[in-house]
Amino acid sequence: MNMRGEFKNIRRLVVKVGTSTLIHANGQLNLERMERLVRELADLHNRDIEVVLVSSGAVGTGANRMNMKKIPKTLPEKQALAAIGQGRLLHMYEKFFADYGKTVAQVLLTREDLDERIRYLNATNTLLAILNMQVIPIINENDTVVVEEIKIGDNDTLSTMVAGIINADLLIILSDVDGFYDSNPRTNKNARLQSEVYEITEAMEANAVARGTTFASGGMLTKLKSARICMAAGIPMVIANSAEKNVIRRIVAGEELGTVFVPREEKMPSRKKWLAFGSAEHGQIQVDHGAELALLNRGKSLLASGVTAVADDFERGTVIGVINAAGREIARGLTNYSSIEIRQIAGHKSGDIEKILGTKDYDEVIHRDNLWVNSL
Repeated sequence: MNMRGEFKNIRRLVVKVGTSTLIHANGQLNLERMERLVRELADLHNRDIEVVLVSSGAVGTGANRMNMKKIPKTLPEKQALAAIGQGRLLHMYEKFFADYGKTVAQVLLTREDLDERIRYLNATNTLLAILNMQVIPIINENDTVVVEEIKIGDNDTLSTMVAGIINADLLIILSDVDGFYDSNPRTNKNARLQSEVYEITEAMEANAVARGTTFASGGMLTKLKSARICMAAGIPMVIANSAEKNVIRRIVAGEELGTVFVPREEKMPSRKKWLAFGSAEHGQIQVDHGAELALLNRGKSLLASGVTAVADDFERGTVIGVINAAGREIARGLTNYSSIEIRQIAGHKSGDIEKILGTKDYDEVIHRDNLWVNSL
């Protein structure tokens, strides 16, 4: 299958642009690159391609406005800078898009907007309504009010969530690197750019080095984690250098730019999409090798007999992560039992649950229908 050739047929595109793309090293807005980005997106929009822009840069723009040379460390200061910078950043986007006859809408999200199923569906419907109006959403995390407990964390992750919410045909992450290399090109001159990636291994993640600018927060590791989820959801993702001329149009035309992460062929059902993209974990459980194989290869539910450890405290009906013996997350799902109950029944057969707990509502700790498996 020629994945890049399929990009010519996309109808819905998400583009994420990082702080390093929008802001010069001295903290000033890179107006030339911003205008070029807007022109490309407006041109694609003229071709009846629905466009969503996930943009960083609010905190960096606010820092520049306040003549700061670097981002402060405290959350209140960052939130204040986001409040200062977000308006200015959107104003510049509105100005540039208006020059090409386009209307934009600002959408600010937090983890809470996506964590609850109903709010996730509301966010989905709002974004789809904006697209149906032929308006271009400009999305960022609501840094002004968010706290660590409800923070999405970075816009690589946010762009992945948005792509899943709206069933995007393609996610393009623009950065200050040409794509994914087999080693760090800034320290190894023999590093090779990977044109296509079909599987993200633990070794790849271990070798990924977060290498951002003074005003940026992301790195290659966050991009690999985003790619892993996109691939599992059936959404292709491309990492490319924003400095390339006409980079978005060339990618959509099928040109071999950057690194494309090739997804599964099947699309993810709506409920499991929420588990993968929207829900936040409230705890984790560890499973043995047999349970790992049952989940990844045989499509089974998670039984108590395969659980070896429980981390954190959580209630029934919350979303928890499932990790293997090496600590890698292999699944995420809605638990039928609380952390206290799972600690009691861990390692036991389903037939023993009633004897241990005094009651048994479910045979499974997590039923397959409520489980998203990350098999990549």
